[in-house]
Amino acid sequence: MSNTVETINPATEQTLKSYTLLSTDDAKKAVDASHEAFTSWRKTSLAERSKLFNALADKIDERADEIVELMIEEMGKVKAQGYQEVELCAGICRYTAENAESQLADEKREYEGGNAIISYQPIGVILGIQPWNFPLYQVIRYSVPNIMAGNTTVLKHADNVFGMAEMIQDLYEQAGFPKNVYQSLLISGETASELIQHDKVRGVTFTGSDKVGKKVGENAGSQSKKSVLELGSNDAFIVLEDADIETAVEACVQGRVINNGETCVSAKRFIITDKIYDKFRDAYVQQFKNLKVGDPRAEDTDVGPMARKDLRDKLNDQVQESIKKGATCTLGGDMNSDTGYYYPLTILEDVKPGMPAYDDELFGPVASFIRAKDDGDAMRIANDSRYGLGGGIFSSDQERAIELARTEFDTGMVNINGYSLAQPNLPFGGVKESGYGREHGGFGIKEFVNIKTIFIADQ
Repeated sequence: MSNTVETINPATEQTLKSYTLLSTDDAKKAVDASHEAFTSWRKTSLAERSKLFNALADKIDERADEIVELMIEEMGKVKAQGYQEVELCAGICRYTAENAESQLADEKREYEGGNAIISYQPIGVILGIQPWNFPLYQVIRYSVPNIMAGNTTVLKHADNVFGMAEMIQDLYEQAGFPKNVYQSLLISGETASELIQHDKVRGVTFTGSDKVGKKVGENAGSQSKKSVLELGSNDAFIVLEDADIETAVEACVQGRVINNGETCVSAKRFIITDKIYDKFRDAYVQQFKNLKVGDPRAEDTDVGPMARKDLRDKLNDQVQESIKKGATCTLGGDMNSDTGYYYPLTILEDVKPGMPAYDDELFGPVASFIRAKDDGDAMRIANDSRYGLGGGIFSSDQERAIELARTEFDTGMVNINGYSLAQPNLPFGGVKESGYGREHGGFGIKEFVNIKTIFIADQ
C-alpha cells in the first residue's frame, strides 16, 4: 500500500497536492499527545472554552473565502453552498459557546437518606472518522461539542479533502486552542481502525457508509468503547393527495440536488400518491431541466461535479442496474466523456423493490419516483427501507402531517412541507441502519461524557 495520497480537482481532473500518510506508530504517538493535552484541557473552565470557540467562529468567518475555495477545488462544492456551510460552522461554534454551561450543568436529585449530584465529566480522547461531502461541517459538528465538554479529539478525514483537514487544525490553533487539543491526522483507514483499539481512545464517532460504519461500531464495541454512527440513508419524501404541488416540487428539487446530490439527508426517494402523480412528475421534470450543471465557481451553477470518479461510476452502475430491472429513465442517465466527474441530472420512474434506486442509497443527482396507491400506501413504502435518517411529508393538513411524522415515520428527522439541513440547536441522527447517537442541539455534547453520580448521605 502506498504511503502517499493525491487530492484531485473533480471539475478539472487535475492533481492538487500529494500528501504523505502518517505511520501507525506516529499516529499512536499523536493519540498519546492528545491524551496528555486532555489532562490539562479538562481542567479549564467552560468560560475559557467558550471564549476560544467564539474565537474559532471568528477565524472561520475571516477565512471564509479561502475555505470555500478549498471546498470547490477538493470536492466540487457549488460556491454559494460553500459559504452556507461556513456560516453553519461558525454558528455551531457560537451556539456551543453560548449554551454549553447550561447543557453541562450539574443536576441535583434526592434519594432516601441523602441527596445526589449528577455531573457531566469528559472522558478523554475522541477519534473522529469523517467524510468529504461537507468537509468543514462534518468535522466541526463532532469536534466542537466534544472539545467543549472537556475532551480532546483526533481526526481521520477523507483522503480527498486532506487540504481541509490541515486547514481545520490551523483554524483551531489560530483561535488559540492549546496544542494537541485538536489534531488532524493524515492517516489511512487501516490506521484509523488500529487507533480505535488504542487504550487512550475513549470513544469513536463516524460518519459515512453503513457498510464501513458497522465495522467501526463492531471494532469499538469489542473494546467496550462507545461510538456514534451517522450512516447513509435513502430518505423518502412523501407527497400526499392534498399536497400543494408547487411547494412540494420546489422543496423536493432542492432536497435532491443540494451539495450536488451528495448528502446523507438528501431527498432521494419520492413517493407520490396516484391521484397527483402525473402533475407532480411533470412539474418536477421541468424544474430539473431548468437546472444548470457546470463549473462550481460560476454564480449560475446549480449542480457541480461529483467528488470522485469512483463515486460517479458507482452511481452510474446503480442507475443502469435499476433500468435493467425495469425502471424507466425519464431524464438523464447517460454520462458524457467531457472533462470532470459530472453526472447528468437523472429521473427514474417505475422504481420498485429489488432495484438499487429503491433499496440502496444513490449518492448523486438522481431522483427515484415511486407511485403509491394512496396516502396509507405512501407511508408504507416510505418505511420499507433499511435506512431511517431523514424524510419529508407534504400535505395541506399540517396537523395530520405532524402526527404521521411523530407516530408512523420511522426516521430520526422529518421535514414538513419544506426541506432543511442541519441546525445547531436541533438534534441530528437516525435509526435502523442509518446509525445511532445524536449530534447538535445539546445532545451531541453529552454523547461522550461520564454521567457521574455523587451520593451525599444526610448527616
